[in-house]
Amino acid sequence: MDGRIIYFDHAATTRVKEEVLQEMSPFFSIEFGNSSAAYSLGRRARKKIDEAREKVAKIMNANPKEIYFCASGTESDNMAIKGVAYANRHKGNHIITTKTEHPAVLNTCKALEKEGFDVTYLNVDSDGLIDVKELESSICERTILISIMFANNEIGTIRSNKRNRRRC
Repeated sequence: MDGRIIYFDHAATTRVKEEVLQEMSPFFSIEFGNSSAAYSLGRRARKKIDEAREKVAKIMNANPKEIYFCASGTESDNMAIKGVAYANRHKGNHIITTKTEHPAVLNTCKALEKEGFDVTYLNVDSDGLIDVKELESSICERTILISIMFANNEIGTIRSNKRNRRRC
């Protein structure tokens, strides 16, 4: 072996682009203040976070108050699923997902089941796709969330609103 790394898990994590590393570098060594603190180093860090939030919001045509930064995909999945579930509990307690979702989604759904939520786990076919009729028949008046990944990072399935089946 010549020392080169052959890496196939870029969907989970990947090398940081050089321009991102340069932009972030001061916050790893010089501007490392607690962005929630009142001292000047913290206020400068907060200002940079707010500027980043505004940039992201502008790109997404969103309000900066709608932009949240998370430490990982798992944290994002947890926040989104639990947020929707708790915010809509008064409307129902039923969630639909698939048996092949990322563990962050499956574990969050299992935790919500312990809190009284009812979760339907849809099967997938040999291509990793759901049966739309099974999905439709699973929806009920108590359904408050359907969480199904668009692209499966492990088997390459890409869901489409057209009835075609595509794999990477």
